[in-house]
Amino acid sequence: MATKADLPSFDSYFVPTVHVLKARGGSATIDELEEDVAENMNLSEDVLAVPHGDGPRTQFAYELAWVRTYLKKDEVADNSERGVWSLTARGLSLSDAETASIPQRVRAADYAKRRQRADQEIENGVQTPAISGGEEESTELSWKEKLLDALLEMRSDGFERLCQRILRESSFTKVEVTGRAGDGGIDGNGILRVQLVSFQVLFQSKRWKGSVGPSVVRDFRGAMVGRADKGLIITTGTFTADARREATRDGAPAIDLVDGDTLADLLKQLSLGVRTRMVEEIEVEPAFFSTI
Repeated sequence: MATKADLPSFDSYFVPTVHVLKARGGSATIDELEEDVAENMNLSEDVLAVPHGDGPRTQFAYELAWVRTYLKKDEVADNSERGVWSLTARGLSLSDAETASIPQRVRAADYAKRRQRADQEIENGVQTPAISGGEEESTELSWKEKLLDALLEMRSDGFERLCQRILRESSFTKVEVTGRAGDGGIDGNGILRVQLVSFQVLFQSKRWKGSVGPSVVRDFRGAMVGRADKGLIITTGTFTADARREATRDGAPAIDLVDGDTLADLLKQLSLGVRTRMVEEIEVEPAFFSTI
């Protein structure tokens, strides 16, 4: 069984990630990035399934999230509200050597900011404990980790009702939780109306740690044949690359997949169990007073 030690070093992800973005025309979704980077680096399903600590996400997904954060800090890439990541003009022209040095540049910039803040605090007579780079990084991703941990603590029927609420908040109507034993994993159904067209949708909720494999997708598709137009699987974990390929296999009804990372973003967007606080930052401008 693979362990964290079998994954590539963090710094080695940057060049493949930028290559993938360039190959896709300069932009990609998180799912596309993860699938293409894994293929580019020849990572096995066993390695990709290594969990991050005790949480539901994989170590690979966790590290790729930090790669994207570093790319944004270095103004190489940016993301839209819909979770699409795109290269900036600078990112499109970056050489492999310049891409490989992104981690060093970001760490140096973060250290310089911390030093400047510490010097200002000392100058103002206030000294707080130094913040290490690891602590600063963990703060940025901690809300998703905390949210996914809270979801894993829910009862199974509670998570099904949460998925029902998410669908209702996302414009589905007549959303019902069925969850009958022996029903092929179908937990509920609803109707999605898009302008003049309505779709009958069956959904499955999986409050899982780790990865959901292709057999789950196949079984769910078999259960929904002849009963619905679309299928939707929602999990707190991740989907393997084989599961994503199975979900969009040619000649078979497509099934939409929502993993833990996407689920967290969706809950934030819908303000369900996640509250965003806007922090007011006040800055004094001494030069103003000297001109009076």
